[in-house]
Amino acid sequence: MRRRFFLLTLVCAAGLPIALAADTVVQEIIARVNNQIITRNEYVRSQEDLRKEAQQQDPINADKLVAEKEKDVLRDLIDQQLLLEKGKDLGITGDTELIKKLDQMRKEMNLDSMEELEKAAQSQGISFEDFKQNMRNQIITQQVIGREVGQRLVIDKGEEKKYYDEHQKDLDQPEQIKLSEILISTEKKVKDITEEQQLQAAKAKADDLLDQIQKGAKFEDVAKKNSDVSAAQGGDLGYFKRGTLAKELEDITFSMKVGEVSKVIQTRQGYVILKVVEHHQAGVPALSEIEPHIQDAVYMQKLAPALREYLTKLREQAFIDIKPGYVDTSASPNETKPVETETADAKAKPLKKKKKLGLF
Repeated sequence: MRRRFFLLTLVCAAGLPIALAADTVVQEIIARVNNQIITRNEYVRSQEDLRKEAQQQDPINADKLVAEKEKDVLRDLIDQQLLLEKGKDLGITGDTELIKKLDQMRKEMNLDSMEELEKAAQSQGISFEDFKQNMRNQIITQQVIGREVGQRLVIDKGEEKKYYDEHQKDLDQPEQIKLSEILISTEKKVKDITEEQQLQAAKAKADDLLDQIQKGAKFEDVAKKNSDVSAAQGGDLGYFKRGTLAKELEDITFSMKVGEVSKVIQTRQGYVILKVVEHHQAGVPALSEIEPHIQDAVYMQKLAPALREYLTKLREQAFIDIKPGYVDTSASPNETKPVETETADAKAKPLKKKKKLGLF
């Protein structure tokens, strides 16, 4: 989870200006989008983030990935500004979702308070306010895309069947199960009791929790309240192929039925109770079994061109001006340039009121 947090901080830092002295900040403007500006610092930071992300995803082909995507850095920055402005027009603030996401992150990092989360962010060398603003921007843009583009996409059965038939090789899968756990850890040393007493206490707690489940308590609810490490996810561990679990655990879980709960099992981490949530046999599943997955795949396939079409319309409704030497790879020929002289064409659209930000 800390790795995930670190990756998020890299994204967050993208908009931060680079300070050259205590009271001097360079803000070279390379593009204007209505009343907003994009600085060269933001552009360079986005390039750096792209390189780091490519290196993490595929170190061998990182240079190729960067070469393919680097040309679109300014396009993506303009996209974000257009979506944020549309979000403002739609009254989308992202405040409620931001609080939920921050609290979820706090739980996943096993932190007791939001103050501790703030300290964790600061330990990465960034402002917590900048971190929150970046996360809020992500929430706003996602909601705008969902409302303005995603909700208007229609997926019919014919498209699902076509995708299923054309992707048989991709859909072929090994036997695997999805597991949830309740873990009572014995790794943390408890003061004033012996190791044997600690083991006995952990075993007794695990036995009691199993008894609660057998009497009707929901596994996920018990996990959220009691499981170490995985409580925030309701005990969800994800999928496991054959050969990826310890043999003892594999022999137990792969022989269980879906929905079945194991006995209390002692491991090196502590006492664990496992539940088989799903069990998929090897081969290509029937369409009915993976229909939600197929729908998501078709949705994403249709979303990209629909989103690009939507962003083109936003560009045509906006005033966008780009400094010579920089290129918006999705610019529309129907965009309106800002007019700032008294001799401008009378047919040109009036320039929206701007803050005093200086000229190129």
